[in-house]
Amino acid sequence: MTDAAIIVAAGRGIRAGVGLPKQWREIAGRSSAARALAAFAEHPEIATCLLVIHPDDVGLAAPLAEACGAQVVHGGADRAASVRAGLEALAGSGVRNVLIHDAARPFVSAALISRVIAALGRAQGAAPGVAVTDALWQGEGRVGAIVPRNGLHRAQTPQGFRLEAILAAHRAHPGGAADDVEVALAAGLEVAIVPGEEDNFKITAPGDFARAARHAESQAGESAMRIGQGHDVHRFTEGDHVILCGVTIPHTRGLDGHSDADVGMHALTDAIYGALADGDIGRHFPPSDPQWRGAASEIFLAHAVQRAAARGLRIGNADVTLICEEPKIGPHAARMAAELGRIAEVEPSCISVKATTSERLGFTGRGEGIAASAVVLLVPR
Repeated sequence: MTDAAIIVAAGRGIRAGVGLPKQWREIAGRSSAARALAAFAEHPEIATCLLVIHPDDVGLAAPLAEACGAQVVHGGADRAASVRAGLEALAGSGVRNVLIHDAARPFVSAALISRVIAALGRAQGAAPGVAVTDALWQGEGRVGAIVPRNGLHRAQTPQGFRLEAILAAHRAHPGGAADDVEVALAAGLEVAIVPGEEDNFKITAPGDFARAARHAESQAGESAMRIGQGHDVHRFTEGDHVILCGVTIPHTRGLDGHSDADVGMHALTDAIYGALADGDIGRHFPPSDPQWRGAASEIFLAHAVQRAAARGLRIGNADVTLICEEPKIGPHAARMAAELGRIAEVEPSCISVKATTSERLGFTGRGEGIAASAVVLLVPR
């Protein structure tokens, strides 16, 4: 991945009222900045996150950045200067695309982030906008004129660009721009509009915190526990070992598969996809694609875990059952649970790995292969 995100959190938020700057005030237990940063840090297409802050906010930002693996950068006198500081920190890093987002927009969705990234495949810049549907008036105290709303959009973030292009645009700009689209247009860059989202609102005034709290409570309900199940089968073939739940076990035969044929990890991965109603391994990693031939199944499980994280979910617990006559699983079960826990970023105590036979019945009973089933519970992060 060569995509990065800059979360701009250096403002003072005077219009939001007294107290901490608005990006650091808690909304249902998490600050706006924490919610915004997590949305990008947990997105599977974002490799690097930068949190641009006011120097006075280091104490607030450092624990958050450490938890998300983000880099902290000190901002400038205004938003444009802060964005440029973040862009300069990425210069020469190999990043291709950068998404710039306001920390005061705490409810940016994974789908919106993906839309902006996808649009950068066909344009120099991309930004979300919400079409204006209300009638527009111009005037002070009384209506002086009706403003046509055709073609008008309310601008949102994240605004995405090719890093080199937007960095050059900021270096050439005199400063004081309202957003990065303004900077890009001044440099002659083309910016595509992607559909924005009403939930991606910006906290500006004191009343916005009540709206944000209501939305956070609604999101918590939507992110309630989800259960999924997975099943997989691989036949034996020639070989001298099998890989089960990430552990290599010497054996008289191997398992046949397009990847490494880790039947246990495949079952758990499909259980996570199932809980998310997100298809299966074959949808995300088609066996017709030669790049996945012989691939380590850790790639698949990590991807499923990231997809869950992007939805605000993590593994609560998982139960994997391996069905075979041989090899013996018991001596390796604890190591298997530890390996699955490492990949899934949960404690091994949250993962159960056990085995059973089929009493010499069916293909597993005849020693023709190994089957696995898995059940997973996803809970809010």
